[in-house]
Amino acid sequence: MKTSFFKTLALSVILICAGHLSKAQELYVGTNYHPHDEKNIAKYKKDISLMKAAGFKVVRMGHLAWDSYEPSEGKFDFKWFDTVMDLMGEAGIQVILDIAVRPAPIWLYNKYPSIKNTDASGNQLYPNHRYAEDIGDVNYQQYALRFADSLTKHYAKHPAMLAFGIDNEPGDGLISYSETARKRFAVWLQKKYVSTDSLNKAWASQRWSRRINQFDEVGLPRSGSITGAPERVLDFRLFVSDEVNGMLLKLIDKVNTNAPQMLTTTNMWYYSNTKYFDYSKVAYTGKMTRGGNGFYPGNSLNTSWGVLHALFGIQRIQFENKTPFWCTEFTTFTAVPKSMRKSAYATLMYGNQMIVGWTWQTMYGGEEQYTEGMMEWDGIPNRKYDEYKQIATEFKKIEKFFPYKPQPEVALAFSFPSQVASASFPELHDAQLQNCFSAFYFRNMDTKVVEISRSKTLASYKLLIVPGVAVMDEATATKIREYVKNGGTVIMTGNSAVVNEHSQVFTSTRPGRLSDVFGIRLGGFEEPEALNEIGRDELKGKKIKLTYKGKSIDSETPRFDIVESTGAKVLGSITSLDKDYPIITTNKFGKGSAIYVGIAARGEILNPIIDDLIIELSIKKGPDVPKDVMARQIDANHILYLNQSNEHKTIELKGKSRSILFDKAYTDKFTIAPYEPEFIELE
Repeated sequence: MKTSFFKTLALSVILICAGHLSKAQELYVGTNYHPHDEKNIAKYKKDISLMKAAGFKVVRMGHLAWDSYEPSEGKFDFKWFDTVMDLMGEAGIQVILDIAVRPAPIWLYNKYPSIKNTDASGNQLYPNHRYAEDIGDVNYQQYALRFADSLTKHYAKHPAMLAFGIDNEPGDGLISYSETARKRFAVWLQKKYVSTDSLNKAWASQRWSRRINQFDEVGLPRSGSITGAPERVLDFRLFVSDEVNGMLLKLIDKVNTNAPQMLTTTNMWYYSNTKYFDYSKVAYTGKMTRGGNGFYPGNSLNTSWGVLHALFGIQRIQFENKTPFWCTEFTTFTAVPKSMRKSAYATLMYGNQMIVGWTWQTMYGGEEQYTEGMMEWDGIPNRKYDEYKQIATEFKKIEKFFPYKPQPEVALAFSFPSQVASASFPELHDAQLQNCFSAFYFRNMDTKVVEISRSKTLASYKLLIVPGVAVMDEATATKIREYVKNGGTVIMTGNSAVVNEHSQVFTSTRPGRLSDVFGIRLGGFEEPEALNEIGRDELKGKKIKLTYKGKSIDSETPRFDIVESTGAKVLGSITSLDKDYPIITTNKFGKGSAIYVGIAARGEILNPIIDDLIIELSIKKGPDVPKDVMARQIDANHILYLNQSNEHKTIELKGKSRSILFDKAYTDKFTIAPYEPEFIELE
């Protein structure tokens, strides 16, 4: 390693770290780089020269590459990577270095077979998948943390370092149903419930003769294709979540011990269907100093649904953190020309500070050998390289005004237990959450995803939306109650407050623990597909008609709640079935209001309610723009626009203004070309 290089840059390291910690205004564009694929210094130099020519400031390296640093047990080899790090530093490119604790090396699987994933039928699986380890296994954790310790100590003070990446896509990979996992689960349950009597009550073990007499009798809630009772499933998923979170926090602690001034980030795909876990526990600690994700909106330029979904990913990872967000992976693939640039500008409106393309070179081996990057297989740059170069050039012009700091007045509630419990319903909790996010996305309004029981700033929001939060524990219910009592307005949608913290349906009046706040009693539910047989409007399938304050709305739903007012005012009813069914109510409680919508979140139903509340609560609107234009007021004098359509869009803006992006002067109005951004300075 070039020690003289370290000495000459020692002061700059201190200044760089201080700058990052003070959240300096800067935008990063770069790429994911895989030097372990071909240990060739000449190739490194050529690649880095191209990166520098493109204006790249950052690379992410090291992910999925544990055995490139520790090819056999205890035999660490950092020398080859020191060369790469030094070359990046000399080029002025900063490094996000992933702590690649997954996948585990083959030598570790062979030494401790218990690390291997076991399926629900008891079959131990060979590690063909890139995430194939039982992350809670004590042997795995011992070696993973030893590797993390060595890596972070070695590179803690390297001048090129920007941040350590904490694992990669921790929600991906199968859940292990091994015997060692079962034993850990039994210990977890004993800590939670203390006695088997408490466990049996929480699990309704009298059902189907499933009483547990000692904790070691506990089984896993899945065997073969058979899934067990909801209570057991919820506890098991909470157990798995705790193990994943526990490992993430141990890795962060390693960084904080060995490199206390270093930033931490990740590609936090916690909501993967394979091992969805409750990342909010880590997010609310603030220990992950830069929330991060892979931004993959699909390849289309014409449509924006993929962009919307990917932006929702940013919100659900960021929660209430106020630090900048980093897209540590960003689409290349076969994305249509201009679509990557369009997506990059869209992320700026959600507090993003970093665009790191996945990936630099189209890989020539392994499972991703046809995942196209910025370089072809022979190392020749393609059009995606040119588009990222354009992004870097334009971001340089505007970076001193970014990252944008959202100031939301609307909170959208997320609940991991409710995501698990909602598997029993026609619509998942996070699908409802995204529908609520979409309502404000199209209004160009900031929102925050919140975990109610962990939020310390709930009272600061003018509106709280609770979309299908099925599990209503005491802590969450108390916070909602206090929020409304003290003047807040809440909207709760169908499938909310159905079960308690053990996933058992409330035997008290529903919505559980909050019926008095909403002034209603919920009975069972009905299904329009059946009732339409005797409906008055002769609709088919799941279609319904309803009214809201006398205005007719067409919608559809697989089911709806039977809502009875116990004091609430009825604002809307389903009118197309055999009789009118109250479906939207509002209730005054304390100084605030509680609105209930007895259908899962739907834009056509929520939109008129939201429009009324924006006026009533004086919620700040987004910039006034034509349809299909995204916009944010970045500060008092600067507005960012993005035309997402294939048509020219004219923006009315009284007075003189100037385009910082394109160096143009405007008076009263200007036009944005299809799929183009614009960054305006008001004069």
